[in-house]
Amino acid sequence: MPIQLEEYMSRETFERIRTFSDDKETPFLVIDTATIIDRLEKLITAFPYASIYYAVKANPAIEILTMLRDKNVNFDIASVYELDRVLSLGISPDKISYGNTIKKSKDVRYFYQKGVRMFATDSEADIRNIARAAPGSKIYVRILSEGTLTADWPLSRKFGCQADMAMDLIILAKDLGLIPYGISFHVGSQQRDIGAWDAAIGKVKVIFERLQEEDGIELKMINLGGGFPANYITKANDLSTYAQEITRFLKEGFGENLPQIILEPGRSIMGDAGVLVSEVVLISRKSRTALNRWIYTDVGKFSGLIETLGEAIKYPLFTGKKGEVEEVIIAGPTCDSADILYEDYKYKLPLNLAISDRIYWLSTGAYTNTYSAIEFNGFPPLKSYFI
Repeated sequence: MPIQLEEYMSRETFERIRTFSDDKETPFLVIDTATIIDRLEKLITAFPYASIYYAVKANPAIEILTMLRDKNVNFDIASVYELDRVLSLGISPDKISYGNTIKKSKDVRYFYQKGVRMFATDSEADIRNIARAAPGSKIYVRILSEGTLTADWPLSRKFGCQADMAMDLIILAKDLGLIPYGISFHVGSQQRDIGAWDAAIGKVKVIFERLQEEDGIELKMINLGGGFPANYITKANDLSTYAQEITRFLKEGFGENLPQIILEPGRSIMGDAGVLVSEVVLISRKSRTALNRWIYTDVGKFSGLIETLGEAIKYPLFTGKKGEVEEVIIAGPTCDSADILYEDYKYKLPLNLAISDRIYWLSTGAYTNTYSAIEFNGFPPLKSYFI
């Protein structure tokens, strides 16, 4: 069966988006700003004790950053380009964390000169860079976590280090005149196994205790990263369930007097706020006896849907057409054979879907327009509108 729209978005919100977009040339992304505020407020309510650092990479649009600034949100930054954009909005550098563990020494210096004093790290070389370019700054060490099998979009291996190395780095940071501030981890984006936080928090507890007992270093902060879900086809628990369990894990490990807790949401705030509007370019079969039609749309991997790589993220699709459905293969418009979005997972789309019909990709507010290529095959970047 095709999706039920109301499982993902109110009919009223969708009709407002559809009316707004009827006269615009596809493909483009429409962001419902009320949904962003709703998701942010739910996160704050669920974690009243936590500081929110929005992961700017999820969607760095000026319109979004301005809204979040006005809600007194902090910002997790990954590059000098993101930093300049955030600072241009009058956001204080003390509300910014340089969360990328992979950075040039000159970029560290630039952040420091602009007033940023909190840096993520996971290696000795980076610690030494920070000590030279940003003396006296706070550092937090990112550890590896085991969320790779249960997150739709894993973020381990490239980032983080083992717990024993993290302790060595904390001690080195102190010796180099930096302020050992905390530990961070990321259990993977769109993480559906809440137990992944339990395992990571357990590691953090051991690190806190050993550094205090053996080296007299008292860490002050735990950065839980992101990982909270948007509403895709593969279901996850409600945010309230995540919050209840994660709060329990924290209190079991650290008691009632928790360290400072930081969250770095991106997808969970932005994902459900977006609808990507595309058009069917071509419909074909590969043989007279082929069981599945190929549906080619004017949006693909290179125009914002890179998270369909490996069919990892399964967006809800809505056409508005009624009647009998069949399983299809969905591909993008470019001259690249990698631009096939869903082949193993078969979406069921209406048999009467026709060329020039529109397909609405729900829950596409995060990691779409920022992944859009500049000019592959000459296609322009994905446009964004805010309503």
